[in-house]
Parts: sequence; structure tokens; C-alpha cells
Amino acid sequence: MGEVKLITTSDGSHSLFNAELGETYHSVHGAIQESMHVFVKNGLEYFQEKTKQAEINVLEIGFGTGLNALLTIQKSLSYPTLIHYESLEAFPIEEEISSKLNYPKILNFTASEKYFLQLHQSGWGEQIDITNTFSLLKRHTKLQDVDLEAEKYDVIFFDAFAPSKQPELWELAVLRKVEQSMKSGAVFVTYCARGQLKRDLKSLGLLVETLPGPPGKKEMVRAVKS
Repeated sequence: MGEVKLITTSDGSHSLFNAELGETYHSVHGAIQESMHVFVKNGLEYFQEKTKQAEINVLEIGFGTGLNALLTIQKSLSYPTLIHYESLEAFPIEEEISSKLNYPKILNFTASEKYFLQLHQSGWGEQIDITNTFSLLKRHTKLQDVDLEAEKYDVIFFDAFAPSKQPELWELAVLRKVEQSMKSGAVFVTYCARGQLKRDLKSLGLLVETLPGPPGKKEMVRAVKS
């Protein structure tokens, strides 16, 4: 999907700029800060602390740079939970670009470089164990085209490009597909806080919360399936 260019965000971590969409993959105020706040803290950690489940199924919409997956690995190494991580990506980035991303250096946890390489080099459609607490299944597909198993996932990382750039991913029918794939008690998190999104999620029966956003962004959304 068009040319992508490496950029550095305000917290020193890299992101990408998609020239065709005129959009960055993360907040320019800090890629790692945003992903930690929205997806790890208010999504994964929230669910872990609420349920204490021994196994968690995560579905990510938009593998992108692999940052959310790497942060989830980091979290899984310090928390007694087995995480099955499934990620959809329609337009994978080239290895020439992914190899330059500085997340492993900044996060600098044990074997972060090795794990990040495995995230990007693992085959599409193949489930692999990256650690003994984290397995990965990447699917090279569009969300609109994929069949999702009903009531499978515990946590949804909805990290698609903004509704103004990829409106087809935020349509009610697509959100319904995601909602139907969520177990009872599952958590949906996204950086987007548009009123239409919140109304649509509520219409699907989800309990919607507007939470403080990451640095540089006022709000984010978390929705829980009853």
C-alpha cells in the first residue's frame, strides 16, 4: 500500500509514514508510549488483572511494524499467562524497513532483538512459538475478507489506520464481525475515539468507555462484551 518512510516520534521510537494514505502508523508524539498505553495497559493488562486467566487469545487488526506484538512478548515474560497472538495484515512492510526499526534497542529486554526478528520473519499462516508463553499466527489478509471464529478472542487490539483513511475497516458490519469473534467478557481497545465508533460499538451491545488517551491524544476507547 504505497511507499513507506521511516520516521522518529517524540519518545525516540520509530514509526512509518505511508505516503499514499498521508498517515503515520503511530502517534508522532511517541509510538512506544501510544502502544503501551492503548493496547498493553488498557487492553491486555486490564484483562489480565480483571480475569487472572491462565491463557489469553489476542486478535490484532493491523500487524504493521510489529510493535504491539513485541510489547506483548515483553509483558508475557513477566506475567504468568500463556498468550496466543493472532494478527491480520493486508499490506506487510518489507524486511528492509522492519530491520531498521529501533523498538528492540529502546525496550532492551532479554532477547528483544531475536524476538523482533522472529516476529517479522515468521511465515504467514503458520502458528509458531516464539517463547514458551507467546505463540504467533500472522494472517496475510484483509479484515473484510477473513472468517473469524465465533467467541474465540479475549482481547482485541484494533489498530487499523484511522477511519478517515480506511473507512471500510470501521463500518458497522466489520465491527459486528469482530464483536461476534469476542468471548463474553472480552475487551476491545483502540486509539480511535470517534463518536460514530462509540455509537456503533454500543449498538452491538458492548459496554463502551472513553478513557484518557496517550500523550498527545485526548481520548481512546475500550469496549467490553457482556
